Amino acid sequence: MIELKSADEIDKMAVTGEFVAQVLATLSDEARPGVNLMQLELHARQLVADRGATSCYWDYAPSFGRGPFRNVICLSVNDAVLHGKPHERVLRTGDVLSLDFAVSIDGWVADSAVTVIVGDGDDEDRALVDSTRRALAAGVAAAVPGGRLGDVSAAIGEVAADAGYRVNLEFGGHGLGRTMHEDPHVPNRGRRGRGMLLRPGLTLALEPWWSRGSDRLTIDADGWTLRSADGSNTAHSEHTIAVTEHGPRILTQCAGTPQTE
Repeated sequence: MIELKSADEIDKMAVTGEFVAQVLATLSDEARPGVNLMQLELHARQLVADRGATSCYWDYAPSFGRGPFRNVICLSVNDAVLHGKPHERVLRTGDVLSLDFAVSIDGWVADSAVTVIVGDGDDEDRALVDSTRRALAAGVAAAVPGGRLGDVSAAIGEVAADAGYRVNLEFGGHGLGRTMHEDPHVPNRGRRGRGMLLRPGLTLALEPWWSRGSDRLTIDADGWTLRSADGSNTAHSEHTIAVTEHGPRILTQCAGTPQTE
């Protein structure tokens, strides 16, 4: 069932979203050569505890993972695509690191992801990361009342196609609100004019992700970390948004950040 949120409930999700954005900004800045992934995980735990938030990942045990997760952030490096389980690994110059973070505050969830290049990266990785950011902006812009869910998926997928990247349809965006994963599923490729009607109060996590090569996935021995099948680097960008009468509203951003970012 899809629950449309009131303006007051969307405001509450935005409070959670601002915290999520602040944590991702803090950890992204800390992701430098020589830093261990577990340092980022432990700092995230401390920030969650200090805020009185509840991690959406701790004890997360979906059918596709070997649960419970027992971490508060997903950290995916280089060819790791999604659900990267934090472990003892020291970051090196040129690593492509995706940070995916979701919490609940006062019963309302927000979910976001960013990808950063540690130190200096190559042009192809920078183009990859930029493509997911542009696709996210395109998807957000398409999330207007009266439109269709397929418009959002198509906007995301068109950026990937124009840049020459393949899109995997197993994992994509999703509804959220009182829990992290709710209906509907939001594929990263679709057809305009198709799918459910976008109505004010709909809240979605849009998350374009893809790799420089294969769109097929393999899973690590940890039972969680998904990797590109050919070992190519990947990137992932995500925002929680709300469809409102006045257009899309990004809920996972720091105060004062323009809606277009």
